[in-house]
Amino acid sequence: MNSTDPVVGPQAEQTFFADPMVDRLLGMVFSVTAEVQVLRDRLALLGAALAERGALDPAKLDSLVPEGALGSQLAASRSALVRHVLVGLPGRLASKS
Repeated sequence: MNSTDPVVGPQAEQTFFADPMVDRLLGMVFSVTAEVQVLRDRLALLGAALAERGALDPAKLDSLVPEGALGSQLAASRSALVRHVLVGLPGRLASKS
């Protein structure tokens, strides 16, 4: 498909839809989906390992609230994730292929 983007050359953005913003949004959805699946897999493995050793009651995990340094660290991590996911929205996404 020919790009509707006026940029030509190595900085050109791959486009699949008439509006490049749709491509950017789709890229964001794929990025978030991949992140979520990786986290689900890792959390399931971690939870199973801790429960197997008796170090964690999985039922109590949902009621825990992070405080102090951990709470701050998690807030910073969330902000970084949002920036990472939204990076392509206002500008050009570099081709990953």
